[in-house]
Parts: sequence; C-alpha cells; structure tokens
Amino acid sequence: MPPRKTIYLPTKDYAFPDIDILTLIYDSPESYTTESTILHAEAAQPSNAITKAQARIYTKRLAWLFKHVFSIGANGPGKDVVVCISSGQILLSSVFYGVIGAGGVFSAASSSFTAGELARQIKQGRSSVVVCSEDCRDVAVKAAKDCGLPLSRVLVLQSMGGKRDLRSVEGESTNWLDGREEEWQRKGELLQWEKITDKKMLKERVVCLLYSSGTTGIPKGVNISHQNLVSEGIIPQYQIREYLARRRHKEPSYKFEYRTIGHLPAAHIAGCQGYFVNPSIAGGPVYWMPKFDFPKFLEYNKKFRITHFFSVPPIYLLIAKSPLVTDQFQSLAHVVAGAAPMGAELQAMAEKKLGCQISQTWGLSETTGSVTAMPWDEKDDTGSVSPLLPNVRMRIVDDEENDVEDGQEGEFIMQGPMVTTGYWDNEVATREAFTKDGEWFKTGDVGVCRGGKFYIVDRKKELIKYKGLQVAPAELEALLLSHNLILDAAVIGVPDPSGSGNELPRAYVVADTSKISEAEIKAFVKDNLAQHKQLRGGVIYLDAIPKSPSGKILRRELREMAKKERVAGQAKM
Repeated sequence: MPPRKTIYLPTKDYAFPDIDILTLIYDSPESYTTESTILHAEAAQPSNAITKAQARIYTKRLAWLFKHVFSIGANGPGKDVVVCISSGQILLSSVFYGVIGAGGVFSAASSSFTAGELARQIKQGRSSVVVCSEDCRDVAVKAAKDCGLPLSRVLVLQSMGGKRDLRSVEGESTNWLDGREEEWQRKGELLQWEKITDKKMLKERVVCLLYSSGTTGIPKGVNISHQNLVSEGIIPQYQIREYLARRRHKEPSYKFEYRTIGHLPAAHIAGCQGYFVNPSIAGGPVYWMPKFDFPKFLEYNKKFRITHFFSVPPIYLLIAKSPLVTDQFQSLAHVVAGAAPMGAELQAMAEKKLGCQISQTWGLSETTGSVTAMPWDEKDDTGSVSPLLPNVRMRIVDDEENDVEDGQEGEFIMQGPMVTTGYWDNEVATREAFTKDGEWFKTGDVGVCRGGKFYIVDRKKELIKYKGLQVAPAELEALLLSHNLILDAAVIGVPDPSGSGNELPRAYVVADTSKISEAEIKAFVKDNLAQHKQLRGGVIYLDAIPKSPSGKILRRELREMAKKERVAGQAKM
C-alpha cells in the first residue's frame, strides 16, 4: 500500500493565459496599463520617467542591439546569457525585456558583488555580455578581464538624472540609446520579440537566471521561464482584483491606484519580479531609488503617495522604532513582508506606525517569489506566512519524503506554475532539489500548517539570511580556509541581538590568536566578499571544529554553544 499523501490546496485556482512575458506586459489587456501609463520613474527626479509606449520601444531597440550587434540568441533561444550588475535605474526593466526579446537569458548579479564574485557568475553562465551601472563599472571591468571577456562587450547603462546612454567601456563609442523611434524603425534597428503560446515552450524556455546559494556554498543559477514570470505576476493580481471588486461593491466610491517604490536590490527575486513585472501588470509606476536610504525612503513614500510595497523585516524594524516616521505612509493601502519570517510582535509594532495591514508571504528564488499570500481583506496576527496562493500545491514531509501527520513539523515541498524546472547547467543540483519521483520541489524550509495558514519554524538548509539576502556558510568557510594562518573554520548564523530578525554570520576558527586577530580575519573577509557576507556575529577561536566521523561539521553543536553564550550573557545583565 503506497504511503498516504496529504496535499494542501488553496481555496481556488485561476486559469491564466498561455503567453510570453513580453506580450503580457506590453500587448495584453491583462496588464492594467495604457500607452501613456508611467511604468518607471526616478524618485529623486520624477520627470525622468518612461511610459509603457516608450518602454516598448526601448525593449525593441535593446533586443535588436543584443541580437544583431552582440549575437545574443545566435545559439538558439534560452542559451546566451547577459549578466547585469546595476544599482536601481529606470531602464533596467528595458534591459531585462530586451535580453529576453533577443532570445537571451538575463542573469541578475548583485550590485554589492566583488569582482571575484561577478567573475564567477560570468563564468558559470558562460556570459558573453555584461551590462553595468556607472557605480559598478570598475567591478565589471575587473571581472571581465578575469574572464577574458573583451571590454567592448561590457556596456555601461546610465538612465538616472535624465540620461539615456548605453555604450561599451572600450572600443565602440556609439551610444546605442541615442536616436528616435522613427530613425530606428527606418534603419530596421528595432526587433519584435517572438510571441509564444505553446505551453511546453513557455514552461521550459529559460529567460532569467537568479542565483541561489546552496549549502555547498556554490551559487546555483535558478532557471526562470516565461510561465514562471507570467504566473507569479498575474495570479496574485487576480486575487487582489477580486478583493478590489468586493471592496467597491461595499464602497462604490473606493478607488485604488497602484504606486510602489523600488528600494530593494533588483538582482534578487523581490526586485526582479517585484519591479520589472508586477507593477506593470498592476497598472502603476515604480519610483526607483539607486540604493536604499531610510530618510529618503520615508520622503518618497509621502511625496509620491505610495500605495503598496514589498519589503523585508529589517526595514519594518526601522519603521517600527524610528522617530523619523510620522505621516509618511498615509497613502498606503497594503504592504507585504517577506524574505524571512517576521515575529508577530514586530508585525504589530510596524502596522501601528504604517497605519495599514502587513501581510507576510513566503517563497524562494526557485518559486519565482511568493507562493503564499494573505487576501487583503483578511488579517493575521499570529506570525504566519499566510495561506497558499491559487494554483499552488503543498505537502509537508519528513526526511524520507513521507507525509507527516497533520499539525506536525516537516519540510515544505511544492508544485505550481511558478516553480523552477531546475538549475542552470547543473543536473545533479536539479535532481537533488526534487523528490525521488521528480514531481515535487523540496524547499529546504521546515514548517507546519495550522488552520490553513503556514508557519516557518526552521530551515533545513544551512543558509544564513541577513537583511533578506542569502549567505552560504560554506562559501565563507572556503574563503577562511584559503588563509594560511587559519587551520580550520566553520560558520553559522547567530540572532542579531537588536531583535531585527537578521542572522549574523559568525566564524569559528582554529588559529593562533597571536598570529592572526579577529580584526584581521574580518578584514580578510571584507576584502573578498560582499557587504552582506561580513562576520557581524564575530569570530570565536576553538581548539577544534566539532565534526562527525564522516567529516561533516556539526553545526548543531556550534548553535548550542552560541545559545549558551547568549543565555550566559543575559544572566549577567
């Protein structure tokens, strides 16, 4: 008799169109925009903006450029990768859609990357073109040189401050964005994207790579397809539109206008899906900040009467505790929290300051973002990450992939149109990410279902999350072990004592303190890894790293050690 399966279902499913992501954004009535709708604007200079009509032209122009000048798509669709490393800009979405329109794959890289980290991503995707913002130019150039990529194939994009400039770092001095639609049309320098309706092609063709660090420490490129982007963009919108219809039935004069603020990195799923895709379907602009700045974030929320945004627990902590917050959020209708679970206490504090409801959501890069969502007219104050989104299926299983009893904790495994088909050029990782029958994606998150709502209680994977960004312990360990004065090392995440919900990377090392100090170890990491990967949790010296007979680090012992230190510290207070 086969094992019992308990499959958790949403309250309903939606039929969504079989179309490619570009057609959905630019040519479908499913997107609540007109030709004159402003899609992207610079928060510091809002006159610097592009409408839907202008965005379509820039997309076709960039698609032509990538295809005919840089040969993206020459090896067939879904094979040629363009890496983009940039701070927030209003034409980033046009680069994203332009790469896809050319038949290429948009590979998002964090603007905080070092040259070594960027070079690794270029090599993994065998990328032949890099697009960067001016502030990332030096890193892009160094990485390109490390990879043997000609600097003529490193393009600097400038679209803030009213600029419209895209040109190679070296060689060709042409500004590829200099010109008008009529001129580009006359010369045949606009490219119409391929319109796709075939279900299999929509599901399987890779158009975007978002990198997710595994417990091995080797970042993996998550394959994101047309279907992934379309379903993740439109299914939550259907749910919101139904809420708005219910609200207007009760209050005929009620009006909702979508306006959001781009304050999170565009290289991660919250920014990529959340700024390139979702707002253009919802029908309103993204006001872009190059990087997060809390006082300006407050200023722009008030100035542009922001009605909706997604953010992460550390920013909600700032909102909850900062005396700077007064009347900046009066226009907010609803906000969402994700990237890490947020305690019910912090949620309540932040809601009081915001004056609106916060809904928690849960998802991964591998699920193209959210797979749970709270309907806007339902409230939860228990700390759950909400019920399932429509079209999602969930099971909760033990280590042998057997379903646990109702109310018991286990690993969340799932199905849905937004779930990736696997990892870029990595069959082993793809196979390991799914159940033995290949049917269910294993999220690595451990949780429980109560009353139709889901609660995250732990992560099976050993990733550390700092400000919503992933830190792989093994990557830090590999770097530390490369130092000739460090004999052994292990890294875990420890809770931020401020109560922000962040985990701080802490290193346990076997080393001689008279030869290498904690400050020197931290400086070594700072010189080699991105800002969010720093050893904010400190450095602890040990005689030996606890390991199993097979050589695996016993992180549970290190966590217990850290917990005892915290308890001892609190007892002394």
